[in-house]
Amino acid sequence: MPEEEALALAPCRVLPPARQGDIWRALTLRPKAIALVDGVFEAQPSVWHHELLAALDAGVAVFGGGSMGALRAAELAVHGMVGVGHIFEAYRRGELVDDSEVALLHAEAEHGFRALTVPLVNVRHVARLARRARILSPREAQSLVDAAAAIFYQDRTWPRMLAAVGGSWRPATRAKWEAWAAGGLEDLKREDARACILAAAAFVASGAPAPTRERTRRPPPSSYVRRRRLVEGLCATESGLVSSEEVLEQLRAAPDAGELAEEGLRRALLAGWARTLGLAPSAEEVARAEADWWARLGVARASREEYLAACGLDAHELRRLCEDRALERLTLEHASRLLPDGPSWDEALATEARLRGRWVEEAQRFGAPRRSRRKR
Repeated sequence: MPEEEALALAPCRVLPPARQGDIWRALTLRPKAIALVDGVFEAQPSVWHHELLAALDAGVAVFGGGSMGALRAAELAVHGMVGVGHIFEAYRRGELVDDSEVALLHAEAEHGFRALTVPLVNVRHVARLARRARILSPREAQSLVDAAAAIFYQDRTWPRMLAAVGGSWRPATRAKWEAWAAGGLEDLKREDARACILAAAAFVASGAPAPTRERTRRPPPSSYVRRRRLVEGLCATESGLVSSEEVLEQLRAAPDAGELAEEGLRRALLAGWARTLGLAPSAEEVARAEADWWARLGVARASREEYLAACGLDAHELRRLCEDRALERLTLEHASRLLPDGPSWDEALATEARLRGRWVEEAQRFGAPRRSRRKR
């Protein structure tokens, strides 16, 4: 769909056909809703389901329709993604099962991503309309669909499809078709895309709350997904958007990189271990961990949203980090009971003080006056 057409439908930001990582990057823009319509595939990785789940986790309403959006919505409707349009409904009901139904070849950005070929789903729709209008008989409509399905999607144009139909259409049928088609053939993908954008705009205008993680009860993402998001994300700074991968590259070369990484690993391992034991922090404990974090950073409440954007974090990701902090605190506070004959607080204090040399310092400080008293 041309950008001008989308902007005429609703106040929105129009981005190119989505590729893998684009939804994560779009979250940096703090959207209230995302309408996923077109997406790339084959030459570039497609939009990942985990990205869309992350958007839902972040409190962003996600709509899908038309093309890639319809596919992902049919797959993720159970998790809260909202499907829109006839194509989504056909996939959801199982009438369409092959992703290639919506595939087409399009031009590059300088030509507005204009469609160069016809997706099979559009051919099925037009054949259905032609049958209803008594332009094609059921057999002739099916021969058109069969001819379209036999042509590779990158070569599928109306002239090639009509040439492939060949003699299966009578001359009178071809004449009726040409007269009917001269009025324009309906583009189902475009109609569904329009409906998807309008649905997302209506949702934003309504002020209704978006689905949340608590309501959909999704498990936390895997370590692979977390690593991918880490390098695919963006940070919103005063001078513009910065790649998270570039920030990470700078941190790797920092003098305190090892210390930072070891501290992060320690917290992640403790939190992970606590989860395997069935521990979960309460909402109050997570809130306390977040309050402690903000207090330590000294960031004013009015500046926190901006700080999170520069961190490349949304509210859900911050909550996940604070859950780890709360779990780390729980394991430390209950260390003596988490292992058979576990370490006590005093034992841990003494061990760390000896390892860091503090024990000797305290012992010498304590012992000096006692020696002087004995001299008297």
